[in-house]
Amino acid sequence: MAAIPAAGLLSTVSLIFGGCCSNVFALEALIRTEPNSGLLITFFQFVFTTLAALPTQLSANSPGSLHPPKVPLSRWATIAAMFFTINMLNNWAFAFSISVPVHIILRSFGSVTTMCAGVIRGKRYSTLQTLSVVLLTFGVLVSAWADSESKGKSLSIETEASSSEFTTGLGILLIAQLLSAFMGAYVEDTYAMYGASWTENLFYTHIMSLPMFLPLSGPLRRQYTKLAATPPLRLRQTVPLSKRQATLADLLPDALTDAFCGFAESLPQGVFFLLINAVTQLACISGVNLLSAKASAVTVTIMLNIRKLVSFMFSTFIFGHELSGKMMLGSALVFGSGALYGWETNWRLPQERKRTDAANGHVQKSK
Repeated sequence: MAAIPAAGLLSTVSLIFGGCCSNVFALEALIRTEPNSGLLITFFQFVFTTLAALPTQLSANSPGSLHPPKVPLSRWATIAAMFFTINMLNNWAFAFSISVPVHIILRSFGSVTTMCAGVIRGKRYSTLQTLSVVLLTFGVLVSAWADSESKGKSLSIETEASSSEFTTGLGILLIAQLLSAFMGAYVEDTYAMYGASWTENLFYTHIMSLPMFLPLSGPLRRQYTKLAATPPLRLRQTVPLSKRQATLADLLPDALTDAFCGFAESLPQGVFFLLINAVTQLACISGVNLLSAKASAVTVTIMLNIRKLVSFMFSTFIFGHELSGKMMLGSALVFGSGALYGWETNWRLPQERKRTDAANGHVQKSK
């Protein structure tokens, strides 16, 4: 695939790191408020993203109508169905004693399944690329083991309710990662075949997923009712004025700071974090889609692992999760192997190809 220009790369990285990492804060706050709100979180993200992406698909020649998509709608519908299922499974896992840090680490397992899907499709990987994914797999297993031990559980399947619940959560995430690997390959082929834009992908995968929520309207209403019953935030009472002036006021005008605090305090905190989660998710997924249009499926998942390191640290330090020695070892293996793969794929192999091409060119000239 084509290389991303420097300016485009900077904007992509900003969207991924800024949006995805800040999204972790709102997600953790929501899960702590109502652990079973995963369905509502997913639905709200899909609605907000659909509305935000709609202007990019409007026809300039025929106001009020969409311009014809480059990709057949049947193919977008297939991608939307997979995308909807993956999001539902990932958020559903929170109801089975899966913490946000271990959720982040286990989803990093996607690079393994994506590479396996690539091998099945005939792709070849270097020894260092394969080694980095093997190390990542080991790191995922160590992290899952550490998280289960911290909760007094075993990773083996037992008859106890707590162990069964945790095992179910792990199984849900595994299914989501397998499906995500297949979808990544399918999307990569779609871009190669039709030359679709990432905004078209963003719009159609979300709007075509919305009808799938109709059978779930009852649980959606119940989850929203619980979030709407939460007390509002009291930002101006919680943070002293002097501290606020030393932070927000230095970055934002006083009127904008007061307007933000007023808006936050006017809503139930559950609904406020739901809004923040949707906004940051839009930034996150925009960056991911932009990257997917220019890079291979494996490269995308590996780069996102590095982003997950920052998200993991946010979740751990802001919300006070315990970090055992095994958890630190597992996370170091996960993110270190991700960085190793990135170096091999985006630096060493391209340099080797350049030297090979240069040598071949020299031989041709000498003939």
